[in-house]
Amino acid sequence: MFEPEQEPAFDVLTDVLFNALVGFAYLFFLAFAMMNPTAKTGMIDTNVKVLITVTWPDNHPDDVDVYVQDPAGNIVWYNRPEAGLMNLDRDDRGQFRDTLLVNGEEVNNPLNQETVSLRGLIDGEYTVNLVHFLANTADPLSVTVKVEKMMPSVTVIYYGETMLNGRGQERTAVRFTIEDDKVTNTNTRQKDLVVLTRGGK
Repeated sequence: MFEPEQEPAFDVLTDVLFNALVGFAYLFFLAFAMMNPTAKTGMIDTNVKVLITVTWPDNHPDDVDVYVQDPAGNIVWYNRPEAGLMNLDRDDRGQFRDTLLVNGEEVNNPLNQETVSLRGLIDGEYTVNLVHFLANTADPLSVTVKVEKMMPSVTVIYYGETMLNGRGQERTAVRFTIEDDKVTNTNTRQKDLVVLTRGGK
């Protein structure tokens, strides 16, 4: 007489362990994926509180330097590009080394611009000075200064022109005061900063 094959006993514990293993593997994969997010091209979080932009005419050979002092007495300039919470992001030297190599061909960069970023603010007065480091002509040079407060929204603190009249001249473009994250005062009273970077009083 034919006897049907007996089905193997159903093992509940094996099934539970298998499902747990599959679930663990899925969670491990998910955690690994979250640890390595896909890079977003072009997304830069600079966290800049104030941006200072100094420009002078394109292709002009003169070298203009920006000096910025914070309320704590820190001064950022070309020889000290980081001071306190301030950074000199770009030091432009006129036409000196202003060529770029693009597809094997030298291209002249006409832009004359220096930028300083403040990544944090402390209460007190900030001073923005311009120094006519190198003058190649006898003509006065018009330099534009723009100071923008970037957070919580972009607000122009100051926008104006300062005339420089010769090598070594230092002019205060603007002084602005921050109190409780707000600008309370702006003025253009002269204050020398170069002497402070040389150890003067």
